[in-house]
This record gives sequence, structure tokens and C-alpha cells, in this order.
Amino acid sequence: MPTAKRDGTLMIGIVSKPSTLEKLEILSADAQYDLACACSCNRDEHRRRGGEGKWIYPVTLPNGGSSTLFKTLLSNACSSDCKYCPLRADVDVRRCSLGPDEAANLFLNYHRRREVFGLFLSSGVCGSADATMDKLNATAHILRTKHAFRGYIHLKIIPGASDAAIEQAVSLADAVSLNIETPGEKHLATLSSKKEYVRDIIEPMKLISRLTAAGSKHERTKQTTQFIVGAAGESDAEIVRYMWALYDRLSMHRIYFSAYQRGLGDDSISPEQAELESPTDGFVREHRLYQVDFLFRKYGFAESDIVFERDGSLSLAVDPKEAWARRHPERFPIDVNRASRTELLRVPGLGPVTVRRILQRRKNARLRHIEDIGKVGRRLLKASDYLTF
Repeated sequence: MPTAKRDGTLMIGIVSKPSTLEKLEILSADAQYDLACACSCNRDEHRRRGGEGKWIYPVTLPNGGSSTLFKTLLSNACSSDCKYCPLRADVDVRRCSLGPDEAANLFLNYHRRREVFGLFLSSGVCGSADATMDKLNATAHILRTKHAFRGYIHLKIIPGASDAAIEQAVSLADAVSLNIETPGEKHLATLSSKKEYVRDIIEPMKLISRLTAAGSKHERTKQTTQFIVGAAGESDAEIVRYMWALYDRLSMHRIYFSAYQRGLGDDSISPEQAELESPTDGFVREHRLYQVDFLFRKYGFAESDIVFERDGSLSLAVDPKEAWARRHPERFPIDVNRASRTELLRVPGLGPVTVRRILQRRKNARLRHIEDIGKVGRRLLKASDYLTF
């Protein structure tokens, strides 16, 4: 607004709009709350903040190597009311948006410098789900057609998006994610009044599953999702039941978990949960759910194998695999020289790599001591209680 100097001349006050890099700093930082592209219990694979405000997400590649994703929101403006989200409509934060061409060019600048290998693109809900999907899909379309980019693109599916918008995203991306957020309609209703669980989340997930099924045109496109843990008063048993269904019925590629952190969202939610859990307990709980996820995907466990406390929670003191072993003492000890791969994978302290080593070494010689398996650390010491030689 113009103001007058003492000599009577006008002084114009100018409020500048954020530059593209300033917008990137804001939007890439806000993108940290969605983990459905990469997360790990391995310290080397944790997300970290890089230069210019961007968050870098290490990802394990299919060939065993690792690289990083460029991750940002197209906009942090959002018309939704998710109580756990620090970007919900009623929160006073600095809002900004990137256009599809702007976002594509930003990503390519990093990609050409070989700082990132792929793109994860998400957004707040700008107006409607389909209006937001139009911008997300347009960015991917620009990269695929105008710039002939054939690398990795992960697109976020906005809850409530139309079938046509979802089909276009699946056709453009290597992976898509629609966050399930809670195990069931009742829990979601405590967090948002604008989302319908079945219509906006479950039915679109089923559509993605059909579009990416084995033998389909887009079978190489992966589907992931994320639970917000501890925001709606849900139990671990409820989450695990939904996890199993997602893998068993919808062939979900990966499931991620984000412990709700009080102070980021609406602190009025789930007061009973806040009284029961310290922040540390919340992160341990998240870690236990990741361990269950690995048991499902890598160890051959089923939902019925997971042991819960009386209140439906996973033990914070004992990992889920050891809890199962303690529940089944009749299964142990097992003979390390005769046990099958499946039996060995049930032994606390033994992972797929160690089991593979055991199977290889016993082809050439009988294993007589725990040291014959490898260097004895904490995990092998635990395993020794369940093995005979």
C-alpha cells in the first residue's frame, strides 16, 4: 500500500512473491509428512534434509544399490480437514504452489546433475480431487512426452479422484500411492469430515489393484499406502488386520507407517492415546509395525502368527518374531543342519541373508558351532537359544 514520505512524495511498498527456489524450499519440506515412497528402519536409509530446503529420500533399488528421490508437493494449499495434518485448511502456514512446467523443470535440474534418480510428486487438495490430479498428471505427462523422461516417477493419488484421473496416473507412473490413513471407516471419521472411507479410499485402491494386476497393461506399476499410527485411537491388531488384507487381496507392493506426532496436527485428537503413549512409545510402535510388515513380506508369516497384548497392541519390549517364538516353545530348538529355509526364517535373530548363508555353508560341511554361521553378535547370540548343532 502506498505511503507518503515527509517531503510529500509517495513510497511504494512491495511484497514480493516467493521465487521458484523459495517455493521449493517450502513445498519439499512440507512433503516430509508423506512416507509412502520411502522409509526404512535402517539409519542409512532415513530421510534427510539437503540443500535448498529439499528433503532427500534414499531408496533401495531392485538391483540392490541405492539412490535418492526428488520429493515435493505441487501445492501445500489444502481444502481438506485431516486433523493429524499440519497443512490442513484451518492452519495458518505460508501457502504456495508450483505449476506443472515449473515442477518438471525443477526436477530435471537435479536429475541432470545426477543428484536424484526419480520423482515423488504429491500435493494438498487444491479445490477438488480431480483438479489436483490434473496438475499432478500434467507434470508427469510433460516429463514423459516433452522431455522424454523414462525414469522413475511416483504419483500421489488424491482421495476421491475419478476413475479416469486414476487410470491416467497409473499409465504415467512407475508407482502410485493412496494413503489408507486408518484401519476402518470409524477411525477415519474421527479425523476428517470430508472423506468417505469406502468411496474415496478403498474403492480407488481396488481400482488400482485391478489396473496393475499381473497380466494387465500396467502390471509393472506398483501401489503403496501409508497408515498414520496413533492419531485415531486405533489398535495395532486393527492395523495388522488391514495390512494383511491389503497384501492378500489387493497385492499391495509396500505399506508404510508414520507415527502421529502431537504438535504437528490438532492436539484435541485422540486424548486417550496421548495419555497412554509417550512420543518414544509412538516411534517404537511404528517400528514394531514395520517389523510385522517385514514378517509378512520376507518371512512367510500370516496374520494369525502375530502375537498381541490383551489390549490389541504389539509388545514394545519384544519384537513380533520373538513374541511368536516364545508363544511356540514346542517348535524349538531346531537342528541348524536339517531345518528347512522356512523353519530357519522363524528363528529370532536370523534374517534372510543369514539363512541363505546357512543353507550355502551346510552344503559343504556340517555346522558344529554358532561361530560357523558368522561373527557372533547380538542377533546370532539370540538365535543360538533356538538352535541345535
